[in-house]
Amino acid sequence: MSSAVATNKHTAPIRACTVSRDVQNFDLLIEDMELELGESWGDLTFPSALKFLDQPDARSLEFIAIALDDDDESNMAMVEAVIQRATSLNIRVLLIAEELGPIALHRLLRLGASDFVPYPLPEGALHDAIQRLRQPAPDVANISPQSRMLTASAQNMGTAYAVQGLSGGSGATTFAVNLAWEIVNSGKEAPTVCLLDFDLQTGSIATYLDLARTEKVYELLSNTAVMDRDFFMNTLQTFNDKLKVLTAAADMLPLDLISPDDIERVITMARANFDIVLIDMPATVVQWTETVLNEVDSYFATMELDMRSAQNALRLIRALKAEDLPLSKLRYILNRAPKFTDLSGKARAKRMAESLDIEFEVMLPDGTAQVTHANDHGLPLAEIAPKNPLLKEIRKVAQTIIAANRDEKRAAA
Repeated sequence: MSSAVATNKHTAPIRACTVSRDVQNFDLLIEDMELELGESWGDLTFPSALKFLDQPDARSLEFIAIALDDDDESNMAMVEAVIQRATSLNIRVLLIAEELGPIALHRLLRLGASDFVPYPLPEGALHDAIQRLRQPAPDVANISPQSRMLTASAQNMGTAYAVQGLSGGSGATTFAVNLAWEIVNSGKEAPTVCLLDFDLQTGSIATYLDLARTEKVYELLSNTAVMDRDFFMNTLQTFNDKLKVLTAAADMLPLDLISPDDIERVITMARANFDIVLIDMPATVVQWTETVLNEVDSYFATMELDMRSAQNALRLIRALKAEDLPLSKLRYILNRAPKFTDLSGKARAKRMAESLDIEFEVMLPDGTAQVTHANDHGLPLAEIAPKNPLLKEIRKVAQTIIAANRDEKRAAA
């Protein structure tokens, strides 16, 4: 037990403790702990924390705040032992992490840490985290995402659409970004739109819209069980005052960082607060791809007129059939489709569709170098080249989605 705990114990009951290699490395944490708890807290090193948690005084702790940086990665066994001991005593664990790798953070959260806040601490972040820790732990198994997260005014759920590329460079993210912008920019009564980047490792929506990648995204994805509307909405960024975006995180994250339950909660929250939700998926099929497929109204699969796209489409179709998943939700998009006068190319596209037993519902022309120019400048294609032929076709898809959303609202009224 550290001297800080021993001293405070005689002046005020200890309600929380910081645990770190050296708390002086986290001066902002000291200031915020004093602001939140006065003198009712102490600080411990990792070895002394294990000893203190075995004493009767530890039973009165509300939580412990474990402060880590990249120098602690070599001593993760001790950190894990503290977390496991605290959780066995029903003491909540808050992680304060500075430049700690996402894989290490992922493991600590899975071991039982309740919440995560990046360091240096954003203003009010510790206060908000402590308030979340003091809430009763949600019974995730018995509470549906809808009843857990929806407000009384959010009973009409929005529609959701996903986009996945079946080959590299097939234009999935470009399609998703420009489709979202065309929908939200369609007029005075345009639907509200939320664009979710679920490509945890190489997501580029932030680049295409010139948005910052923030630690808030990782905090949200790591804590969906305690996510409420304010938590979700504060994590989103706004592009040009119209489009709400959940970007990929700042670091490359493990694809198993989020579970199917996490994905369901995020999509449910987005649908509860927006008319239309667009999801940019990773090219890889992951354990929660099935969740997204079941949640969305349509699942756009972009491909090109080449053998790799055909083979990947065939693999995906076989996988969905094997798992008895809703194959009918797939909408196939042929990117860089043959021009009207390219009879040979049109014949090849027809043969590909017939061999796969699919139909290309959307034929996107080559957007030329204007697409790369728009993406590199962080702007939708409409802001760079409003007469681009690719944009015209995306706009048609947007109008179809807007009409479907309008019809659904009328049917629900």
